[in-house]
Amino acid sequence: MQRLTLGDFELSVFSDGTYPLDGGAFFGVVPKVMWSKKVAADERNYVTAGLNSLLIRTGKQTVLVETGMGNKLSERMIKFYGQPARLLENLAAAAIAPDDVDIVINSHLHFDHCGWNTVRDNSGKIVPTFPRAKYYAPEGEWQYARQPSERDAISYLPENYDLLVASGQMTLLKGGEEIVPGISVKTFRGHTAHMQAVIIHGLDRGSHVSQNRRDVGHPTVSEFSSPTACYISDLIPTTAHIDLTWGMGFDLYPLDTIESKKQYYAQAISEKWLTVFTHDPTTPWAYIEKDAAGKLLARAA
Repeated sequence: MQRLTLGDFELSVFSDGTYPLDGGAFFGVVPKVMWSKKVAADERNYVTAGLNSLLIRTGKQTVLVETGMGNKLSERMIKFYGQPARLLENLAAAAIAPDDVDIVINSHLHFDHCGWNTVRDNSGKIVPTFPRAKYYAPEGEWQYARQPSERDAISYLPENYDLLVASGQMTLLKGGEEIVPGISVKTFRGHTAHMQAVIIHGLDRGSHVSQNRRDVGHPTVSEFSSPTACYISDLIPTTAHIDLTWGMGFDLYPLDTIESKKQYYAQAISEKWLTVFTHDPTTPWAYIEKDAAGKLLARAA
């Protein structure tokens, strides 16, 4: 777990573990001679991908962004990805129980981003993992997931979300909504048509809570009166993907990925946003900057 203070909010990254992923799929059309300088591959050409969830404590609510791969994969999928399933264990190590989570936000509905939305109980029935939580996901993503293309049908597992929608526990978002004060979503088309980033504006009111967090040694993000972090999800899955043209083979709209990155960087770089990476196994968050030559780089928080 890594943790820092963002204004009056406390941000922590919890991992659901790591999994092997084909390097060619992870970097799409980028040649191995280029991406292998940034990420090591094994003899099978597999790299290690992370599963990072972001926990936000606002002082009033506990918000969980993404729920990893979960523990409901089929035997066939386990052969490809393994079954890390570490999120609940890692939350428990920080004394966070499923009942403590008030809000769950999914950026999109691929199986590696919403797997712990639900679990099987002792009878084998699928039930919400976080029984008290209100869940949120993009409406367009859910509509697409009901009839996905042949190319990406394997990415969607209805048991991760359908019962939540049917019961009303999951609210479907158009894009641009504020979930709670300081936490909103924004659509960035590219990886899918409706994927949403989660933007956190940690308003620094100078409260005693924020000061106490600084006193116990948590790193702070305080360069602006309203410091901002963004869980950018699969638009920029790792620090190795920050180049405008470096996308994943999984991106359904690769040209839109480039345009969405331009849009994101135009604001995130100038305003010094902290970017949270969903699949980076070693660097869960960093500042994206440009050097004197205009080259993009990631500076650790």
